[in-house]
Amino acid sequence: MFSDLSQSPLSKNLQRLFWLRNIAIAAQCLTIALVYWTIDIEIPWMQLVIVVTILALLNFLTWIRLHRKWPVSHLEFFLQLLIDVFALSTLLYFSGGSTNPFISLYLLPITIAAATLPWRYTWVMAIITIACYTLLLFVYVPLPHEHSNHLIEFALHVSGMWLAFVLSTVIIAWFVVKMSASIRDRDQDLAKAREQALRNEQIIALGTLAAGAAHELGTPLSTMAVVTRELQQEYMQDNEFQNNISILRDQITHCKQTLTQLLAKVGQTRAEQGSELPVNEFLDQILDKWKLIRPSVQYTYHCTDKQPIPRIMDNQLLSQSILNLLNNAADASSKCIEIKSNWDNRMLHFEIIDDGEGLSAEAMQRAGEAFFSSKTPGQGFGIGLFLANANIERFGGSVRLFNLEQGGACTQVILPLIG
Repeated sequence: MFSDLSQSPLSKNLQRLFWLRNIAIAAQCLTIALVYWTIDIEIPWMQLVIVVTILALLNFLTWIRLHRKWPVSHLEFFLQLLIDVFALSTLLYFSGGSTNPFISLYLLPITIAAATLPWRYTWVMAIITIACYTLLLFVYVPLPHEHSNHLIEFALHVSGMWLAFVLSTVIIAWFVVKMSASIRDRDQDLAKAREQALRNEQIIALGTLAAGAAHELGTPLSTMAVVTRELQQEYMQDNEFQNNISILRDQITHCKQTLTQLLAKVGQTRAEQGSELPVNEFLDQILDKWKLIRPSVQYTYHCTDKQPIPRIMDNQLLSQSILNLLNNAADASSKCIEIKSNWDNRMLHFEIIDDGEGLSAEAMQRAGEAFFSSKTPGQGFGIGLFLANANIERFGGSVRLFNLEQGGACTQVILPLIG
């Protein structure tokens, strides 16, 4: 009946509350009927029937609301519980108040609130139920029983019921709230673990595809190298053609070297884990390499160093990750990139600021996802930022992207250092 709400936990809880209230209404009608026909007692029957009828009408409105696609908020669910509290309070008022044995039903809404709502709503519900119970100690329509011979004992009994209720309410509110918080924390940890496992699977898949591509590209690159060498020998007299062929051969050689390093680095990763470099040398190496890869990019570099200079893990994956971030900034920038670095004894803070259009709302939300790219089709594969973020987090760091007020975007990298 309510399958369209299955994605929302609060909607599911409201649906359960709807059915629970139906059971309560049926039980109330049955109890009133049994007492009316079997026990000779004078109580405000009409008022009780009116309260149950109003509660049934409100539950019918809840049924209509459940067929709407509006999201259920914590406040709405809390107000639904308050309906049950006030309905129960009214029924108890007309049937003996705190002397009614059904007074313990106050524990139901407080238990539901503690299990499903944030702690603030739970404690407000606890205060309201205790206040209603306390009020019913003094203000109610008494049941027509004779307690004059045991007035003191009966008062002590009612006071004991009240004290037991208060203690039970506080214990439920405290224990169930803590338990619910622990369950929510566990669910968050499980979600993070699933996300990490999925990301690891994606990285393994990318690594497998990269290794396969390296093997497959080796043969055509070798063929291209042979063909360009023969063309260069055939057109020795054409200087312009010779220059173009030289550039093409250099690019082919660079591709072959990159593929060779890609396969070789897989076996070297374990050995590189233990090498270290001063953090300033580490950054200078990366920027020097980036200058060779992107010679046309204009950038400024500001370094606020602190002595003594700490060391950082010198790892190819880490260097490549920062290069990926620099390339992303270069693709987004229109004129010049500003690069800043500073460190203390524990952390390196590295910022890349571009003067581009900034990040869109979708890019802000999905940045770092595998195969998501804000570039035009054919200009990006959507794996550079994903792999950079995964590798940097693997080394205990973090990557953060945000827009700047003056325009452009900033990529902030934080990495742990070796003192």
